[in-house]
Amino acid sequence: MGSVPRVALVTGANKGIGLAIVQQLCRQFSGDVVLTAQDEAEGQAAVKQLQAEGLSPRFHWLDIDDLQSIRVLREFLRKEYGGLDVLVNNAGIALKHGDPTPLHIQAEVTMKTNFFGTRAVCTELLPLMKPQGRVVNVSSIMSFAALKTCSSELQQKFMNETITEEELVGLMNKFVEDTKKGVQQKEGWPDIKAVPYAVSKMGVTVLSRIHARNLSEQRRGDKILLNACCPGWVRTDMGGPTAIKSPEEGAETPVYLALLPSDAEGPHGEFVMEKKVEQWAPLCQLPSWLPPLIYP
Repeated sequence: MGSVPRVALVTGANKGIGLAIVQQLCRQFSGDVVLTAQDEAEGQAAVKQLQAEGLSPRFHWLDIDDLQSIRVLREFLRKEYGGLDVLVNNAGIALKHGDPTPLHIQAEVTMKTNFFGTRAVCTELLPLMKPQGRVVNVSSIMSFAALKTCSSELQQKFMNETITEEELVGLMNKFVEDTKKGVQQKEGWPDIKAVPYAVSKMGVTVLSRIHARNLSEQRRGDKILLNACCPGWVRTDMGGPTAIKSPEEGAETPVYLALLPSDAEGPHGEFVMEKKVEQWAPLCQLPSWLPPLIYP
């Protein structure tokens, strides 16, 4: 029996940055690349588009809000490949600025996918990661904007080096509950535009730090590297037509992290933007394009 091929998997990959990540991995990763999408027809259409470019991704359906769907994918990876070499958690949502949906519903919907969906994928698939595996969580510089603008008490909690996953889940749930009660500002949450998105991505950034710490403690010898990153402001359905980067440019940092060489010691447990590590702290310098997008 021949050796099992290596495999990379990208979530939310039928368009935008996710599709560009799959495209670049098909060209640069030595192994199979699995494109996943919530909408099967859109996912299959994306695969056809890449096949027309001479690339050959595989397709698998995945709705990160549906635990059963994640588990079906997990069994597919286990059976076909005996595990997973590269995981890029790209799937996420952002409601448009000016969306009339009440804030507490925006908070619930955004948190469900961006934080809890990503966390569920990690819970099910991280145990499958093979030695020297690479995990990339597509977060956002908005997580820094959220950290910068929340109360010092919340800042200390989100920056705590020993925060547990359970404590983080509690904070994410509290944000949603506080918006339902209309007390989110009184409770120290940020007063910025797109606050549900920013707080959900703050959750993803901190979750990445926790998972990296756990990997270092439990699987040190396996040299798995896990990081969060920001692709930048990208011209996608989410980023809008006036954004400064193409999807291909937005894919560069996630792909760089997905393809870190097997002997690399790091980065690990970091937040990476433009292929550079940004220290997780409220004093970080936000890019010049960001403030107009977030401050009322």
